[in-house]
Amino acid sequence: MKNFFRYCAIGILMVSSCKVDPSIDPELLPHTHSHDLSIPEGLPDMIIPTNNPLTEEGIALGRKLFYDPILSKDGTISCASCHRQSFAFSDTSIQFSLGIDGLEGTRNAMPLFNLGYQKKFFWDGGAASLEDQVIAPIQNPVEMHETLSGVLSKLQSHPEYPALFQKAFASSQITTTMLMKAIAQFERTMISGNSKFDQYLRGQATLSQQEQLGMNLYMQEDKGDCFHCHTLGSTFSDFEFRNNGLDAVPVDPGRYLVTLNESDRGKFKTPSLRNIEVTAPYMHDGRFSTLQEVLNHYNSGFIVNELTDPNLAILSKNRMTQQEMDAIIAFLKTLTDYEFLTNPRFSKP
Repeated sequence: MKNFFRYCAIGILMVSSCKVDPSIDPELLPHTHSHDLSIPEGLPDMIIPTNNPLTEEGIALGRKLFYDPILSKDGTISCASCHRQSFAFSDTSIQFSLGIDGLEGTRNAMPLFNLGYQKKFFWDGGAASLEDQVIAPIQNPVEMHETLSGVLSKLQSHPEYPALFQKAFASSQITTTMLMKAIAQFERTMISGNSKFDQYLRGQATLSQQEQLGMNLYMQEDKGDCFHCHTLGSTFSDFEFRNNGLDAVPVDPGRYLVTLNESDRGKFKTPSLRNIEVTAPYMHDGRFSTLQEVLNHYNSGFIVNELTDPNLAILSKNRMTQQEMDAIIAFLKTLTDYEFLTNPRFSKP
């Protein structure tokens, strides 16, 4: 996946579906209906965990939970409060989201799509699986500020949820594991892969002269050189962790907080560039309001020291003209998937 479309080889792409481990015993969930996940042309197959197969009942339950403020302590904040579909499931244009007590976070809300291709979650990779990441916002005192026991108690006494969990997991006794699995199932279905760029690869759209120039500059090592981290095509990221020269001394230690490895100080996960047009502000701390500010940073504003990613550190400053940066921005806007942003399957049930 890391080198998929690295040199923009455009060929005939096949429609694929998710790969489910054949070791799954279909008798384990005889009461459910399996969900056949279709992958858009150009995206790789998705590996589904053997202990959490996709089912219609599990996905529907996860979708309902995603939009339900019952997960927060005072019933005012849901997952969708900070992850809104029209912004590719990032927050609005605010730098930091607000929790139930009006407290401001310290990192910009990440967009949520194509999560099934990622191996670690959050800006610092602090969650090892999609299931694990579900419970962190619930327990975070700045976000939902609830306890797991409190959530389970509310769900258990709810007039609808016990029956929905019964349908999805053959038990009306709700557990944390069930909660994690249901939301993760819904999130795995949130796939984005039908932008103008994808249509261009399939021969269904044509890039403008400026957009084509922007794609070429994106790949050009002495100009944009974006592809080393944001692999062209597919996921538009290798989801590795890097220090991209934002600060001489990182204010937020980033990945270091997870690994305690000094070389990881100031490293954050490389986000996908899909839907980048609608996910401002940018960077882990939302310091840049526009794509122009982002390009300015990578063209001339980045700091080089022993922590800076080598792919960036070797680049010359002021190597791009304004016209060239405009072209790259035009290309980045071809990555907006309007179908995903309005797909009713991902909206509030």
